[in-house]
Order: sequence, then structure tokens, then C-alpha cells
Amino acid sequence: MTAPNIAAAIEAMSHLEVDTKPASVKTKSRDFFWYSPVLKDRLDGLVADFVVSPRNEAEVIEVLKICYEHDVPVTTRGAGTGNYGQAIPLAGGCVLHLNLMNAVKEIHPGRTIVEPGCLLKDIDAATKEHSGQEIRLFSSTWATATIGGFIAGGSGGVGGVRWGGLRDVGNIIRLRVVTMEAEPRVLEITGEELHRVSHAYGTNGIITEIEIPLAPAYDWVELFLSFKDFTEALTYCYDLVGCDGMLIKLATVFEAPIAKDYFQRVAPYVEADDVVVALMVAPHAMSGFQTFSARYDGADVIYRSDDHDWARHPGHVFEYAWNHTTLRALKVDPSITYLQVGYGTDDPISLVNKMREMFSPEVLQHVEVTRQGGRVGMGGLSLVKFSDEARLDEIVALHEAEGAMIFNPHRYTLEEGGRQSTDERQLEFKREADPKGLLNPGKMIAWDDPDWGYDQMYAYPGLRKAAE
Repeated sequence: MTAPNIAAAIEAMSHLEVDTKPASVKTKSRDFFWYSPVLKDRLDGLVADFVVSPRNEAEVIEVLKICYEHDVPVTTRGAGTGNYGQAIPLAGGCVLHLNLMNAVKEIHPGRTIVEPGCLLKDIDAATKEHSGQEIRLFSSTWATATIGGFIAGGSGGVGGVRWGGLRDVGNIIRLRVVTMEAEPRVLEITGEELHRVSHAYGTNGIITEIEIPLAPAYDWVELFLSFKDFTEALTYCYDLVGCDGMLIKLATVFEAPIAKDYFQRVAPYVEADDVVVALMVAPHAMSGFQTFSARYDGADVIYRSDDHDWARHPGHVFEYAWNHTTLRALKVDPSITYLQVGYGTDDPISLVNKMREMFSPEVLQHVEVTRQGGRVGMGGLSLVKFSDEARLDEIVALHEAEGAMIFNPHRYTLEEGGRQSTDERQLEFKREADPKGLLNPGKMIAWDDPDWGYDQMYAYPGLRKAAE
């Protein structure tokens, strides 16, 4: 890239919401990359030169046009709850903070149109009040995450037991995207083209409007169950999710002693050897849930959100699942990190048990049950007792050798965090929409080094540490 003219860009944007204060620019240049000790070592200290917060699409276009003219890199940011360094400006430049673009613009039967900076919880509140509807899929950071960040950086979450993954057909209806060119274009993206920009970390366009589907809203009954046998807990959740007549939104299994050691408000109600299951069940499905649960002698309901005597309310059950599990463990033991594991749909219970036999207690199983291609499957966000990077890489390799796919959360590039291959649709769209390569540079290996062999961790050569 050509050397950026930061001063000229800032001067040209003086009428916009520009932040150059070192402390706040540093804060807005970070996300939750520190979940990974590997990324913490690589990315700590990276910072933008300035932050700009556009109020509407017209200002987004203006910012991109100015930055293009002055060769300034642009990294898009929502709430900064991502875990892989998606929002870290590797080459400095501008952080495009979309927090002021937070409107719920339209609500219709089965769908809503929103701006990217809208918090997930605010969308739910608006749609529920308007027409008794709710988001189908959301991250466990529902209270703090933006919809734009979820679509650009996420892959699944709460609701996946019914609706599958975020990129499954139908889970995004339409995206409005601005390109970074001398004269930015505004594109309406639908259908197969959605894969070009969803989960692309903002490397090939800026999302300015989102249309997503909705589902009927329920006052979900949130539950914790305890089991003494890990396989029984897995089987219980697998079979529950497979019940066609049951409406549930979450099914999560925590190997012992995760709940006792890391869930402070749950710990008084479980023993160290208790396997814990977290569920969200629709109120009208509770009768069926009780019928189903009676088939399992080992299932013990220890908490119901609609009927409990716990001294302290535990909060939302989903805030113990997905990557909130890792966050809660980190608060107790800073040496904990995690892996993202795909156990598939063919025989996931056997594969989870095999990994448990190989690694427990160094690696503790945290399993999310989801729909994958219409079938019940399992994915892991396993808790790892980190010793060093070499051992972590060895654990990854051993998983993959046994057929447990790793979506590596200790890498900051799109390819290494996925299937270690280029998404040609995203690369081609970057060529069209970002000809200078200024959007979130360093996150797409294929743009910088198309012959990369994945035999080692990619190191973006343009990494720019903060000035001392």
C-alpha cells in the first residue's frame, strides 16, 4: 500500500465525528482478541490513527472516498465483542465506528430492516414491542453486540438448534454495502451473493443496512439440568434437539467441573462431578419437555427461570453458553483459552467422547447442539488449559487427525480461522470493491499472498505497533 496521508484525511473530515484522543482511539482499536494468548502476543499494542463515527450512509460514503484519496486503511468496528481480532487495525489508519448508525428502520411480519450499529438486544426489544417478534439467531453477547458485527464476524449462536448457522440460506435476507473506490458504490446484496460479504470481517465492503428474518417472540423458560454421566447428557441434548415437536432455542453441555469451577452463581447448586446442561424452552413446549425428560433417569432440573428459589438470580442462561463460557472461565483462571471444534452430524457423540478421553482435564468439553444442513450436529467451544503455543498447536493437530475440524480462534485471518482455504467469492468481490486493498488490511491472506501454504501461522507484514 502507498503511505497514507493521515493528516490530510483528518483535515478533510473535520466536519464529521472524528476522535484523535490517544486513550479513546486505543480503546476503540481493540476487540476481545485477548481470549487467545496467541493473538494477545501478536496484536497487543496495535492502534488506529483516528476514529470516525458516521451518522448515516452518506457520511460512510464520504469517509471511504476521503480515505481512498489519501490511501488511509479503514477497519470497521461495531461494539468490539469479536474474539479473533476482526476489528483490530493491523496497519493503523482509520477505525470506522458504526455505533451512531443504530436505528431499527422498519419492522414487518417475519422480517426487520436495521442499521449495522444497532445492538441485538435493542432489535429484540423493538420487534417484540411492535409485533411480538424476535431475532432468530444471536450471539451470547446479545446485550452488547451489534447486528453488523455479528453478521460480518460471527457464524452462529443462540437459536442455532432451530435455525442452523448464520450463513445458512434464509438467515440473512439482504445487505446494503458500500464499496471503497474513488467513487464508492452502494450495492444491494441478496441471494448467493450474500456469501461475498457475510463473515468477511469488513475486508471487502462496509455494511450500512441489514434485513434479517424474525420469529415469534416467547418468554423462554431457561433451565439448568445436572447429570452424573457425560454421555447421557450429550445423548439427552442430541435427542431433545431432534424432537420435531419441541420448540427450543438453546441446548448446551458443560463437562464437569466447568459449572462448579467457573459459574459462580450456579456453583452452590452443583457438585464438582456434575455435568450441567443449559436449555431454553418455549413455554408451550414445557409439557413436552417434561414428558421427554422423564425418559432420562439421570436428568435433574436444578433451575427454572419461571419457578426457582435460588438466592441470586443467575441471569440469562444463554450468557453461560457459546463464548460466554470462555469469558466466565477466564475471570476465574486467566490461563484458560479455548478452541472451536466441529464435531459434525454423522456420529458427533462418539467424536466428542473420543476428544474427551484424549484430553480431559487439559481440555474440557463445552458442546453446543445445533442444526447443520437440517440434521442435528454438535460444535465445541472447548476450554483449554493453556501451557504454551507449541502444545496448543499439537492439540489442534490431534483433533484434526481424528476428524474433529478446528475453526482456529488463535488466528486473525479469514482463511486460518476457517477451512484454511480461500473463499474465491470474497476475494473476487474485494478485487471489485476495494481495488487498493485498504479495507481491514491483513485479514485476507489471499489478497496479500495468494501462494501461502498454511504450514505456519500467517504474519501480516504490514503490522504497525503503536508509537512508543
